[in-house]
Amino acid sequence: IAHTWFLSIIQNDFRNGKIDLDSTVKLLEKLQMPFDFAHVKHVFKKTVDKRKAHTINIEDFRAIYRTIVHRPEFHELFRAYSPNCKILADTELTEFLRKEQYETEACETTALEIILKYEPIEEVRKRRQMSFEGFIRYMSSEDCSIFKNNHRTVYQDMNHPLCDYFISSSHNTYLISDQLIGPSDLWGYTSALLKGCRCLEIDCWDGSNNEPVVYHGHTLTSKITFRSVIQVIDKYAFLASDYPVVLSLENHCSPKQQEVMADYLENILGDRLLTSPIGDAVVTQLPSPEALKFKILVKNKKIGTIEESMLRKDLDNHGETGEISDFENMSDEDETDDKAPLYPKSDSSKRKSECRPSSPPRKKAKMKKIKIAIALSDLVVYTKSEKFVSFEHSLANQKCYENNSIGELRARKFVKHSAKEFISHTSRFITRIYPKGTRTNSSNYNPQEFWNVGCQMVALNFQTSGVQMELQNGKFLDNGGCGYILKPEFLRNRDSTFTPHNVGRYSKPMSLSIRLISGHQLPPSNLSKTNKADPLVHIEIYGVPEDQAKKKSSVIKSNALSPRWDETFSFTVQVPELALIRFCVEDEISLVANEFLGQYALPLLSLSKG
Repeated sequence: IAHTWFLSIIQNDFRNGKIDLDSTVKLLEKLQMPFDFAHVKHVFKKTVDKRKAHTINIEDFRAIYRTIVHRPEFHELFRAYSPNCKILADTELTEFLRKEQYETEACETTALEIILKYEPIEEVRKRRQMSFEGFIRYMSSEDCSIFKNNHRTVYQDMNHPLCDYFISSSHNTYLISDQLIGPSDLWGYTSALLKGCRCLEIDCWDGSNNEPVVYHGHTLTSKITFRSVIQVIDKYAFLASDYPVVLSLENHCSPKQQEVMADYLENILGDRLLTSPIGDAVVTQLPSPEALKFKILVKNKKIGTIEESMLRKDLDNHGETGEISDFENMSDEDETDDKAPLYPKSDSSKRKSECRPSSPPRKKAKMKKIKIAIALSDLVVYTKSEKFVSFEHSLANQKCYENNSIGELRARKFVKHSAKEFISHTSRFITRIYPKGTRTNSSNYNPQEFWNVGCQMVALNFQTSGVQMELQNGKFLDNGGCGYILKPEFLRNRDSTFTPHNVGRYSKPMSLSIRLISGHQLPPSNLSKTNKADPLVHIEIYGVPEDQAKKKSSVIKSNALSPRWDETFSFTVQVPELALIRFCVEDEISLVANEFLGQYALPLLSLSKG
């Protein structure tokens, strides 16, 4: 039957006897199986080279189809459950689902749904059976993805206060390259929002003609207008997620241009801009992502309290300013321990005398009064930027709607020396971490160490690919990719004694066994003329320090089309709620160097069995 079905689809294309590479590709598309062009081209070339021709006949095509689609590892599995090795009855498919896919609830109805969805041969489908063709299509589908199906949509409780969530956050979102001379571009905002990012950073400076501009101040990065940034945010804010977007303003503008910013925010964003509290004016707890759906929040310094803003609500406050005492620079990101000079001195004799003691004495920051336009200040409701002094100071004085930004270096010291206080702080207040100023090439830090202590907004340079962004993307695949992930209970509970270095009673050990079976149509090595690679796979766990682990497979020589490993790896994970697993495929070029071919990272608890 399968043969007849196959011929019925393809024979029309062979009425002139032979077809070329383009037609081969079109025919594979018609058969609805995923394939990689480089591999098809290579197999096609191998077939025609024997005959010094450029076309293939119907038998050749069948052989190519089998090479690409009929994977032996699928065949072995199919044969194990199909008594005649030709078809699976619904009962046999049910047994496969229970035994291999751990679907304990699976019944004939489940099997039937799969048959109706994936069996391409009508006669077989009508008999409630599945052919090998249907089985391949099912095994290659999203339903058999390693990522849990029910985690592809929002499934977590979205009614907790905002500070109970990890929030996908970007640093200097307007930059698409380095931090010194590269371009600023609106694409930075578009692409971050389309990836589900929910906290964007906007550095605002006075521009000409009373038009505030966005760029990385005191550098040669190019400028874009604040107005165009807000227009792009208005357009793309809720395409990937319905949940609130926070605009983290790093504001260097004069009060006059701050008023222009306030006008743009109100006029362009309209009702989406949150300008007053939901419900009570007396705010005792942050609202939830659910309550703030489709809202845009401004994060900035603020004069006075929410209650005081509300009293001014309908008065015209243009021209009015308030003052805040702050350190020399109003930027949250100018912590003295994080900004090194961009151009280090090269005089070595000087450098020796500058050897720093282990904890550098903090420069005495000059206090300075900063003027803030009331019009902009009053747009800040639940995300008021507050200078971080110490955990004790916050506990005694900070309100629930006040949040801190802490530089990566300082935050790392807290993780090391006062993790418990740090976790107590992040259970109450939204905390944003940002990369140190010396990362002028837009490199990133590992976000995991700050998620481990409950920091909500761990801001990364989204434009820089690498393991750090791969972990970010993997973590936020969870909960439907909506940009908000509910923190584990031990990072929300204010009396928690959890720390990443000493998990104690919060350990819920999980044993994880991964069988690495095979690869299929891997990207061939850039260095190979013959479409070959020598692939190996790294399996890595990221989480609390004692869960960090790396294992690697053996190398399969010169096979990018269908490398086969059949190796099993075992891990024990103490805190699965925080763990991510990453698969990285490399091509072994030499004994000392590997070339990256591809990777996939996901939360351990989003891993599907089977």
